[in-house]
Amino acid sequence: MTAVVSANPLVAWKVLTAPQMAALEEEGVFGGAPVDLSDGYIHLSTEEQLPETLTKHFGGQDDLHLAAIDLAALGDAVRWEPSRGGQLFPHLYGKLPLTVVIAYGPLERDASGALVLPSSG
Repeated sequence: MTAVVSANPLVAWKVLTAPQMAALEEEGVFGGAPVDLSDGYIHLSTEEQLPETLTKHFGGQDDLHLAAIDLAALGDAVRWEPSRGGQLFPHLYGKLPLTVVIAYGPLERDASGALVLPSSG
């Protein structure tokens, strides 16, 4: 089986709760959610993986935020590793600095329910 990397492997997304987003903004760095700390890396998703990540891990939660991460800026700290169904997911081994976040904002959906991703400009 061949695993497919995102059409844009240079950007990944992190789902954050409102307190986690506030901490990232205030402290300039995010050390990870409880699951990240337990697993030893920060879980990220490609744009294509994001809807399933939200459904599987954040269903029913309100006040979520999305952060677009510049993977190139993180260099070797990012590893593409198999997860759900053999898909390759970007995992960050280290802390997430605000300086590599290229866009962020509250999780929003359009009238059809599709995700509206924050943009950097």
